[in-house]
Amino acid sequence: MPGIRQIFGVVAVVFAITGSALPAQPKLSSRALRAYDISARQLASTGLPAGLTDIDILQFALTLENLETAFYQQGFAQFPDSDFLALGLTQAQLTDLKSIGSTEQVHVTTLLSAIAGAGTQPVAPCQYNFGFTTAKAMVATASILENIGVSAYLGAAPMITTPSILTTAAEIVTVEARHQTFVRTASQVAAVPSAFDTPLGIRSVFTLAAGFIASCPSGSNLAITPFPAVTTMASGSSNNIIQAGTVLQLQTTATGGTFCSFTNGGEPGGAAFVPFANGACAVPQNLAGQVYVHITNAAPLTGLLTDAITVAGPMVMVVS
Repeated sequence: MPGIRQIFGVVAVVFAITGSALPAQPKLSSRALRAYDISARQLASTGLPAGLTDIDILQFALTLENLETAFYQQGFAQFPDSDFLALGLTQAQLTDLKSIGSTEQVHVTTLLSAIAGAGTQPVAPCQYNFGFTTAKAMVATASILENIGVSAYLGAAPMITTPSILTTAAEIVTVEARHQTFVRTASQVAAVPSAFDTPLGIRSVFTLAAGFIASCPSGSNLAITPFPAVTTMASGSSNNIIQAGTVLQLQTTATGGTFCSFTNGGEPGGAAFVPFANGACAVPQNLAGQVYVHITNAAPLTGLLTDAITVAGPMVMVVS
């Protein structure tokens, strides 16, 4: 399975697409209502296990928190403090960065207790392949991982039926958002690039996470089918700066794709669709923050991306 670094492509560690305004009057309330309506209908036919329960969602969250915890543990074990300070971080910022890993471990402990308390065996940590090369690359990937965590909790929220579990998820997602903002600030990019965060479906999130997972213990493999990966071959721009209108050359093993979907918080309906032809599509206007690029076989006028029309992806673009 391709690594998440391939999924990110050349835009994985670049904060790009500057100066774009948010669309006027985003219709987020309608989108949220539609998400509640379609979530149950989509489960059985889109690679998610039928009859997904609140505990299953907690197991999915635990899988992500285990991954994030291992990410920080392995990264800080591999790179000395001097490597992070050389990036321009202060000692106080380095301490805060390390504290993110500590809070991820607390999230793991909380989820373990909640799942075990419900009489279910929690999934165990997996073996991971993060492919660390430099401290700079680790910090850039940390920013993306934290935002994926936010997107995962937001995307799963409509499926949760137990108020206490929803509260637990909400308590975690707000901290994940603080993590992401801190990493962006420490990286000297816009702390709050958008007025909205972006929900992402469970199967799309798992597709991104699966690129880091080498193997899992018996009984700890989630019954979720990842989508085929999407990678970028060339950005069509200089200095790795991706701007609205840039033509992205994409590749995937999947067939049947006719549109690119750019999922972004604040986008009316949730996603902007543009034609995908000859392996390429153009970046649309009005994007801000982190964007998830899928290849789809339809472009609903509602702007709602579902697993049913997704052919491949997501690929991550970080925009500011």
